[in-house]
Amino acid sequence: MAGRPRTEPVSVEEQISRIRLPKNYEIIGIVEQRMGFGKMSVMCVDGNTRLCRVKTKRRGKKWIVEGDIVLVKPWELQGDVKGDIIFKYTNAQSDWLKRKGYLNFE
Repeated sequence: MAGRPRTEPVSVEEQISRIRLPKNYEIIGIVEQRMGFGKMSVMCVDGNTRLCRVKTKRRGKKWIVEGDIVLVKPWELQGDVKGDIIFKYTNAQSDWLKRKGYLNFE
């Protein structure tokens, strides 16, 4: 039967072993509201609520909805107000981040 090739599901242990942690100026946040046109309101760990856009290369990869844990890179200008969503964490990765204390919201 023709169609898309099947990919094997990735195990939970493998997802957690390859988890991406924030580097340099990146911040973890929770999506509060979808604004439309690829923009979302994200509550970040540092206490700021940022208007974030989904990077163009990420748009079709994974659907981002309210309550998802994402990795945000603040803009150089207006960094306290705006940023880019560069990564979405899976449920297993989000649970690991909560257990390890990375999700301490002020």
